[in-house]
Amino acid sequence: MKRREFSLATLGTAAAVGAIGFSGPSLAQGPAKFVAGKDYIKLGRAVPTETETGKIEVIEFFWYSCGHCNAFEPAFAQWVKNVPKDVVVRRMPVAFRDDFAPQQRLYFALEAMGLLEKLHSKVFQAIHGERLPLNTDSSILTWIEKQGVDKTKFADTAKSFGVASKLKRAVQLQNDFKIEGVPSLGVAGKYYIDGTSAGSMDRALQVTDSLLAQVRQGRA
Repeated sequence: MKRREFSLATLGTAAAVGAIGFSGPSLAQGPAKFVAGKDYIKLGRAVPTETETGKIEVIEFFWYSCGHCNAFEPAFAQWVKNVPKDVVVRRMPVAFRDDFAPQQRLYFALEAMGLLEKLHSKVFQAIHGERLPLNTDSSILTWIEKQGVDKTKFADTAKSFGVASKLKRAVQLQNDFKIEGVPSLGVAGKYYIDGTSAGSMDRALQVTDSLLAQVRQGRA
């Protein structure tokens, strides 16, 4: 979903939106040559990464209530399972408006509590499958308690300094990468890819693999 589409009206309808820019598994077409400015964007200024030497960072920018992100999640989760050991994957919830913040806090609180593996996909299912909005702190707390999580501990974590710092960092990153929509990907602090530039999010992962190979070979 493009950033300009995030009007007040879309918040109530995002769960029902189809996955524009996402296709199923692509047909085998042989080696692909991807072009900067067409298939991906090379940033004018590199963004500092948070990885150790020898590692390559890939960031997925997403919004839980975005139907496109929900459609992309299974493919991206499978891709993450198969990445080489030198690739570090981070997910980054965006905030194009202030009312995105509760879901950002949800993500970072789950991360701090070690619950992402258990509940990340369930958040998507709750919103897009069960039609639960989960767009306010109170609705999130009600849902999180039903998942067997200590509601008080979660609320305290969501309000913590650590989570607040990550919210600020998330907004800084989306600005640094000049995020135009979600889902989208940032590679090695140098490249930006989304479904519009790549043609589909399935192809965006192919572009990402190609860029990772370039970074390794020192040609980027």
